[in-house]
Amino acid sequence: MTSQQASPPSQAQTSHARLRRIVRLFHPYRAQLAGVAALVGLSSIIGLASPFLLRAILDTALPHGRTGLLTLLAAGMIVVAALTAVFSVLQTYISTAVGQEVMHDLRSAVYARLQSMPLSFFTTTRTGEVQSRIANDIGGMQSTVTSTATSLVSNFTTVVAAVIAMFALNWLLTLVSLIMLPFFVWISRRVGTERRKITGERQRKLAGMSAIVEESLSVSGILLSRTMGRSPALIADFSNESRGLVDLEIRSNMAGRWRQSTIQIVMAAMPAVIYWAAGLTMTHGHPLVSIGTLVAFTTLQTSLLRPTVQLLSTGVDMQSSLALFDRIFEYLDLRPDIEEPVLPVSHPAAEADGEVRFEHVGFSYDADRKVLSDIDITVPAGTSLAIVGETGSGKTTLGYLVARLYDVTEGRVTIDGTDVRDLSFADLSANVGVVSQETYLFHASVAENLRFAKPDATDEELVAAARAAQIHDHIASLPDGYDTLVGERGYRFSGGEKQRLAVARAILRNPPIMVLDEATSALDNRTEREVQDAIDALSRGRTTITIAHRLSTIRDADQIVVLDQGHVMERGTHRELLERNGYYAALLARDELFDPVG
Repeated sequence: MTSQQASPPSQAQTSHARLRRIVRLFHPYRAQLAGVAALVGLSSIIGLASPFLLRAILDTALPHGRTGLLTLLAAGMIVVAALTAVFSVLQTYISTAVGQEVMHDLRSAVYARLQSMPLSFFTTTRTGEVQSRIANDIGGMQSTVTSTATSLVSNFTTVVAAVIAMFALNWLLTLVSLIMLPFFVWISRRVGTERRKITGERQRKLAGMSAIVEESLSVSGILLSRTMGRSPALIADFSNESRGLVDLEIRSNMAGRWRQSTIQIVMAAMPAVIYWAAGLTMTHGHPLVSIGTLVAFTTLQTSLLRPTVQLLSTGVDMQSSLALFDRIFEYLDLRPDIEEPVLPVSHPAAEADGEVRFEHVGFSYDADRKVLSDIDITVPAGTSLAIVGETGSGKTTLGYLVARLYDVTEGRVTIDGTDVRDLSFADLSANVGVVSQETYLFHASVAENLRFAKPDATDEELVAAARAAQIHDHIASLPDGYDTLVGERGYRFSGGEKQRLAVARAILRNPPIMVLDEATSALDNRTEREVQDAIDALSRGRTTITIAHRLSTIRDADQIVVLDQGHVMERGTHRELLERNGYYAALLARDELFDPVG
């Protein structure tokens, strides 16, 4: 018996699955939505009383001069209008609140999913694209999420109630009123499909514009464009993207406009047809209905046609919004390569020794790009390891494996004998601190940037960490001290000052293991020595892994590992490796960044 390959899901199955998923977004708020449905139902039923009250006025109260009944019926029409208005306000409030909660849930879910994605995701995805998904796509579906559910229930209930009431008045006129509805539904579905395609293309254009803005209007982008004379070219690129968006917006708004207008013309003409048909019977002496019934029927017909048009328009809007939901679901369906263990091993930083082992570690970004091969290193607790090698040798990747910014593809990395993949993210970040060569500071105060590492840190702890990183005196000299805003990406501070702030942030977290990825690379010789002294003092009693080019940062390390194309070429102390006069010595001799003294 041969196995058959499963066929891909049909478009209908995909659409139904998508709709079920959208409906599930509202599941936590089903009680509120039930309340909205009840209000909508009451409002629709009460609203339909007006045509019958009007019929009674025209056929009974006025012809027979019954002023008491006239007063009662007129008062009833006023009460119906008042109750309908009250119910409308209540249902709008509840449905808007539910819609905003769903929007909040979507934004939070997307942000949380992105926070769980590995570093490799962000190295291959433009920041502007990510921002566009959260801002433009979720923002674009706001009206749909906020009002569509209520509009569907309200208009559907009104249509059903109106049809029942119309049949009660005259079944023949009702059939005439409904004969064109299937054709209108077909037209609306065609228009909705067209708009959905345009919406997807429009959101991609918006993402492209967001990426251009984020990259070219950042401080770094402005500096680069000005110094390279590329501002006119960037303006032209942005203008072209914007022009494409203009065309898409026009196409979106005009999609099916003539067909929709045809529906509205026909629906507006239908009451005239009813008046004409009923009028003919009256002129021939065989009235089909009374005047009161005719007026009541055409009033109900208006109650039918208006929500029917809105229902069809809502269907078109939903079709457009499906493209937005698809883009959001695409992010929600991302599966991180690095996931927290279901049953993590507890390893509090306060109880950690800090021994790190690389046990036959291999790592590849993809099948054709092997970065590390069979790395076997032990870093005893409280000692320092320096990793050196030429650019592209795998130094930074090896250091980042300790913090689990990447996961090994072979072997394992352990802390005190526990595989880092078995630790919770909270325990891992508490055990391993990282200072990268690219310092990132938030557009906030100095104190807020430092407290990002330890939110409950006291002012005294901030000062102590800043002193250890040799940056306190500079902060104290600023007009606002620790309340000074660092500026976008820290551009109010020099490269060395930002690097020392990053070191202070790591010191404040006080982890038992520190990974320093060329943490002093942006410092001048004097400042480097000061910061290195602080790092040396901090390193006593804890494990330090230093990734560096400059000899001054590694010469006193307990052991040095030399990498070349992902392999360990040599290991030993600085003096041992020099005496060996091998790969390390040759690396020092030809690299001017190294100081060969010692």
